[in-house]
Amino acid sequence: MASRIPGNFVSSWLRVSHLSSGLIAVLVGYTSSVAIVFQAAWAAGATDAQLASWMWALGLGMGLTCIALSLVWRAPILTAWSTPGAALLATSLGDLGMAQAVGVFVASSLLITLAGITGGFQKIMDWVPGPLASAMLAGVLLRFGMDLFVSMQGRPLLVLVMFAVFLLARRVLPRYAVPLALLAGILIVLAHDDLALAALDWTPARPVWMAPDFSFSALIGVAVPLFIVTMTSQNVPGLAVLRANGYAWVPASPLITVTGATGLVLAPLGGFSFNLAAITAAICMSPDADPDATQRYRAAVWAGVFYVLTGIFGATVVALFAAFPIELVAAIAGLALLGTLGSSLHGALLDPSLREAAMVTFLATASGMTLWGIGSAFWGLVLGALCLKVQAAARRT
Repeated sequence: MASRIPGNFVSSWLRVSHLSSGLIAVLVGYTSSVAIVFQAAWAAGATDAQLASWMWALGLGMGLTCIALSLVWRAPILTAWSTPGAALLATSLGDLGMAQAVGVFVASSLLITLAGITGGFQKIMDWVPGPLASAMLAGVLLRFGMDLFVSMQGRPLLVLVMFAVFLLARRVLPRYAVPLALLAGILIVLAHDDLALAALDWTPARPVWMAPDFSFSALIGVAVPLFIVTMTSQNVPGLAVLRANGYAWVPASPLITVTGATGLVLAPLGGFSFNLAAITAAICMSPDADPDATQRYRAAVWAGVFYVLTGIFGATVVALFAAFPIELVAAIAGLALLGTLGSSLHGALLDPSLREAAMVTFLATASGMTLWGIGSAFWGLVLGALCLKVQAAARRT
């Protein structure tokens, strides 16, 4: 009996398809959006030690929730940081500083936790029309899309090659378009001996406590939009992917509650937001992970293990990406968000009756305007909603 246990363990937990799917999910998650997280941290004024702590908290938070939720529900449940949320932070934090930024993280995570505990997730989302939420997200992401082409001015060869590889990969290997574009960029940089790897350090990251500070303008102008963006653009599609792949029996409220509570615990260490994953989750839900849908949760568990490892060596991840030219970081961030930006614009403009309000929301958000210390994402929603009210009143008269 004892001799059969190792064999059973290997066949069930060390299957190559489980390991590779979990690893690919993590690689896609990091290479597609870690640059945006860096920009959010820099916008908050993070030091190198604080940025390493962000990566430590995010890696451990995602890893442990992936492992726990997947084992409890026996389903491939992947969590992630909020990429659109990081983009919003990068454009909205302004002069708030790290303490108020952490206050924003805590407040947003508290709202997510309450949405999960009360079961009012969908009711809260109904308060914000879908096209307006999409328009706000598109306005937040517009700068990143434009920075892709602005970066061509500084390093045209580097960015043009990355862009060409991305377009080609989208036709033949769409799942790996962003990682392949990043690989192409790294090879170009290496060929020009322009990658500063001397500072690369394999020392495990250390968490840094960052005490929160709260202000009304930051809570209304940044925390509420961060909550809305995370719920609408991350948790909603994350749940949709679970349902679409046959895991409809997994309840939504506990998943939302756990991700929100994880953010509450890790926010002072840099865990700005945690939510359900969609794209990376789909990798672990694919038949390539396991023909048996009931066994695919093992791939998600392995993804969690790899996330924990990247968190432990968060300082190394920071140093590696800091060694890249700024044009490479801007280009890969823009390429990674092209699809999200496109789908957001499509969702914003799909309904002709809401198109004008959506355009108001999009333009106001993209403008970067600030009124009374409150950022453009909030005002975009307010002005878009006001436009809807005026239209509704006009129709009644």
